[in-house]
Amino acid sequence: MRRDSLFYQLFAQLPQTLFDLLGREAPQGYRFESVELKQTAFRMDGVFVPPDPSGIVYFCEVQFQRDNSFYERFFAEIFLYLRLYRHTFSDWQAVVIYPHRQAEQVSFDPYEVLVNSHRLHRVYLNELGSLEALPLSLALMQLTVLPEAEMPTAARLLAERTRTEAVPRPEVIIELITTIVLYKFTELSREEVLRMLGFTTEELKRTRFYQEVYAEAREEGLQEGRAQGREEGRQEGRQQGLQQGLQQGLQQGLQQGLQQGETLVVLRLLRRRFGELPAGLEERIRQLPVYQIEALAEALLDFTTLEEVFAWLEHST
Repeated sequence: MRRDSLFYQLFAQLPQTLFDLLGREAPQGYRFESVELKQTAFRMDGVFVPPDPSGIVYFCEVQFQRDNSFYERFFAEIFLYLRLYRHTFSDWQAVVIYPHRQAEQVSFDPYEVLVNSHRLHRVYLNELGSLEALPLSLALMQLTVLPEAEMPTAARLLAERTRTEAVPRPEVIIELITTIVLYKFTELSREEVLRMLGFTTEELKRTRFYQEVYAEAREEGLQEGRAQGREEGRQEGRQQGLQQGLQQGLQQGLQQGLQQGETLVVLRLLRRRFGELPAGLEERIRQLPVYQIEALAEALLDFTTLEEVFAWLEHST
């Protein structure tokens, strides 16, 4: 099921992948959908819907385990879809993706005519060719079936290709590579995988992972700062005038919130890398002024041990 999810993400983010499999130029306007077929228990997870009724509808299925009734179900779903949505397309084709030929069902009866027709395209990932020669979308597919020992090298190769080739949406491809590797190496964190792929500190900061962590912690800090600022403003307002106190308190709170947000980013990244932090270390970081928090945020991406964190603090404070 998790591998199905990987392919769903791939098709949803890069719908041209289907047409790369078919060796065709990707037409504009296709959208990838999961379709519930009414009044049945069928759900079609991969339907490429044409932008207008003159186009071809494509059905796509990822089949990684042998199921000797697969074609019965697949063609039943297809023909039910054709009946329900006939007004939305002019013709149809189907693609089934297998890791290798051994995953395909043994007998095609009574669907042999359809299986061997031009309407059905069967793809075996282990026969696509070398990663270096494949389009990136197909190389991502092949990455999912590589042995664990080969995956780190292959993943680094694909990551490097996103830097050197003119590819659409390289950040999406990097995110997909990372997700595929995480699926195989469940003991690694997302940051460790990004490091394994050879990202520099600056590149790591541009990833969605870093930006989400930073944004979340910054928002927490702002909220804490606003709350603290309002309370301080109310107290000061009782002495110097409510309006003036609220304004000053809110301004101070926002400034404190920004500092707290920076601190939370640093602490969160340290925990993701090294696990639970010693109590003294966390308190020491919380006491740092803003300019040192910012410097530590830059430096910590290069640290590999907690000892380096302590050494940096000794040298910089």
